[in-house]
Amino acid sequence: MHPLSPVLHGAKSLVVVIAGLSWSTLSRVGLGTFAIMVVLLALGATVLSVVSWYQTGYHVVGRELRVHEGLLWRRTRAIPLERLQAVEVVRPLLAQLTGLAELRLEVVGGGKTEAPLAFLSVADAQALRGRLLDLAGRPPRRTPEPTGTDTTAQADAVPDVTAAPSGRPLHAVRNQDLLVSQLLTPQAFMLPVGLVFVAGQFLSEGSWSFIAVASTLTAMAGVLLQPIRRVLDDWNFRLHRDDGTLRVHHGLLETRAQTVPLNRVQAIGVTWPLLWRAKGWLRLRLEVAGYSAGELDDRNRPDRLLPVGDPATGGLVVAEVLPGVHLDALPLTAPPDRARWLRPLSVRRLGAGLAEQVFAVRSGLVTRQVAMVPYARIQSVRVVQGPVQRRLRLATVHADTAGGAGAAALHRDVTEAWELAAELTARSRAARLTG
Repeated sequence: MHPLSPVLHGAKSLVVVIAGLSWSTLSRVGLGTFAIMVVLLALGATVLSVVSWYQTGYHVVGRELRVHEGLLWRRTRAIPLERLQAVEVVRPLLAQLTGLAELRLEVVGGGKTEAPLAFLSVADAQALRGRLLDLAGRPPRRTPEPTGTDTTAQADAVPDVTAAPSGRPLHAVRNQDLLVSQLLTPQAFMLPVGLVFVAGQFLSEGSWSFIAVASTLTAMAGVLLQPIRRVLDDWNFRLHRDDGTLRVHHGLLETRAQTVPLNRVQAIGVTWPLLWRAKGWLRLRLEVAGYSAGELDDRNRPDRLLPVGDPATGGLVVAEVLPGVHLDALPLTAPPDRARWLRPLSVRRLGAGLAEQVFAVRSGLVTRQVAMVPYARIQSVRVVQGPVQRRLRLATVHADTAGGAGAAALHRDVTEAWELAAELTARSRAARLTG
């Protein structure tokens, strides 16, 4: 790792330490003692970061990435590159100021991001990303040889992460649309209520001490954080297509450059939020194995495909990721009328169908959603019946993917459900043989 890595890790630890001590600790021990505690804990965290940096390294052996770490207990993780789903180059604000970057790998079956290499120089991170993606798509060699950690030789052929993504431009989201889209969310509408409540609580206490003011400002920041964070995360969102890969670049304070091989895409989800329908906007998300289940925090799930866009743009992006799929021409059919007993309000919004390349399902009343799963990405097919469904002669068909979410055709006629499951199994097998 880069020699400045311990400094960045120590700075991150300092923020965590201050947040953990809280304002109540400051009120009990006083400003001087509080400052001494922060300094001592920060120094301890920095020392541990230096030791961790000294013991951490990576090694590319054949088609494996091996990451070595640990002081008392040495650990080596071997990551087969054929399981590689996507690679991200992430640059938090401190990394941007120091010219560093973090490399994150997503693999099939990973519960969370594998082998986050933090931190490398921008050139080394870009070169290593290109090399790993190249090895992931290359046939295995008979005699793999260790290559070490020096990636400087490839750096000249790889563009800077701060530059525009390479390849053919697909779409760039207008920052104005991004701002408006976040104003048209329930959280934004609740902001005035939350601010009035916090201010009312503060004024009712009748205390204007430093601790009271700081606590009130902290609470207000919590109310404002989510919509602001989404705008900062998706700022300057750009999509590019480069041969068989999709390149995504976004972020203001923390920039992300994501590279996803298109043949590793497990599914695409389309969402029409209620407040966006007046403008006809939608949102697209990728499902890539390794992203869906492991990261509960939305910021750490880099599955954005289009944060906001009109139907024409959504259709264009879907067609680029899943060639031959037309978002406005999916053959979706509704379940039988007796499904009203289970979904009295949203039964007309349910739908499922078999397109030429994908299995598509529709759901949602307030927030409408469509999921599309390529047949080659289906891992298993299930037919599930609950007790009420059995009485109504209904069943739900699940198409599972390596990403975990997949798609589910809700409340189909039981005969149709079994026929649909058999057809999905046959198409999945045929798609894998031809792909």
